[in-house]
Amino acid sequence: MTVTSRWIDIPTNDGPFQGYLALPKSGKGPGVVIIQEIFGVNSHIRAVADQYAADGYVAIAPDIFWRVQPRVELTYAGADYQKALELHGKLDVGLAASDVKAAAAALRALPEVTGKVAGIGFCLGGRLTYLAAAQGAFDLGVAYYGGGIQNQLDVADNIDVPMLFHYGELDAHIPASAVADVKQKFAGKDAEVFVYPNADHGFNCTDRASYNQPASALAHGRTLTFLGERG
Repeated sequence: MTVTSRWIDIPTNDGPFQGYLALPKSGKGPGVVIIQEIFGVNSHIRAVADQYAADGYVAIAPDIFWRVQPRVELTYAGADYQKALELHGKLDVGLAASDVKAAAAALRALPEVTGKVAGIGFCLGGRLTYLAAAQGAFDLGVAYYGGGIQNQLDVADNIDVPMLFHYGELDAHIPASAVADVKQKFAGKDAEVFVYPNADHGFNCTDRASYNQPASALAHGRTLTFLGERG
């Protein structure tokens, strides 16, 4: 994997915050905004950005918790897990969605970005991908196990870009009824909803006990196909 990376500033009306930028070997390509879970832009999220850079995308992972605690990096168990819940509880989701939109705008402005810009979010990031897409942030959006989307379906009508949703069948945080509600709301739109058998919440994350390699690989392949066909 030959990618280069650095942290860059992302401007907002409240001052700048930072994002982790990963560039492909070619140095240019379409853009993807990789949107974190509740654990910060940690080693896993940076690895996801690097993965998409290896796939030829210019990837940025914005620090969504910057207004609460900048550049936090957490693991997935013990005290770190409790800290993640605490930070999430302090997060203003509306402001976070606007920060995601700011990150997408900053990415578009980079000379390295030569194509469309997609949002790809995980857990909290999946919900923020959906909310930012409703604000016109992206050309297309991908939400992995985005908890809470089913409670904000009133903004779905504002989304006019292709969307892809990935869910785990065993995800206790997002019941099958919630997935069904999302699927029904997006019926007739350019949207796909996939449910992965025997996969739990966080199935894409190699650092979690719930990591599911077949589901992760299949979802990544579907995401790349989605980006390639509509990008």
